[in-house]
Amino acid sequence: MIITQSRDWARIIADLESVEAKRVFLVGCGECATSAHTGGIPEVADMKQRLEDLGYEVTGSTVPQVTCHRAGTRLELRKHAEEIAPADAVVVLACGAGTQTVAEAVAVPSFPGLESLFLGSIIHNGEFEERCQMCGDCVLDQTAGICPVTNCPKGLLNGPCGGMWEGKCDVLHDRDCVHVTIQRRLAEQGRPARGTIRPPKDFSVKLKPGSVNQRKGRGTGGKR
Repeated sequence: MIITQSRDWARIIADLESVEAKRVFLVGCGECATSAHTGGIPEVADMKQRLEDLGYEVTGSTVPQVTCHRAGTRLELRKHAEEIAPADAVVVLACGAGTQTVAEAVAVPSFPGLESLFLGSIIHNGEFEERCQMCGDCVLDQTAGICPVTNCPKGLLNGPCGGMWEGKCDVLHDRDCVHVTIQRRLAEQGRPARGTIRPPKDFSVKLKPGSVNQRKGRGTGGKR
């Protein structure tokens, strides 16, 4: 899921002031932002109250099931057309993709209410860890399902750096070096450690903007 956190409040207000907004419509997200407790129904209600306390009129709000889903969000916003029409701006409590989806669907300025941090895993309720950088050149098949690109602060592919000491990371001293963890898991699974050097990451597969069109029978993350 996409992990988000609340955007600096002063920056949100500055965005609204930049377009002299007095009336605001709010959009949340029923998927990732709801799970992260940053853009679900309670958070949208809290932002509504905060804006009203500052004298803004909140013309309405909605929490689409998945805000980055273009067709579904367009349909949801059409249901609220009468509430959006008088608004001077829309604040979106969703990831950057969700904010862009809303911006395409409405005529008034749309502003992010959250900061998108990373693609992560839910460890416990309210606790998340980055596990994937979506690099488009996955090595998990070789590393026992542990990503060295993400879990090594230096992004090393082939083994620990010279600063690793007694199995601990050179940067994050309270955790094991990810390459130690990889070797341990490979051994537990009875799999041999890779004997050859992994080549540098092929960043050409992650050219921006990425695009995937499954209707054409193939996906393209970056190469076209």
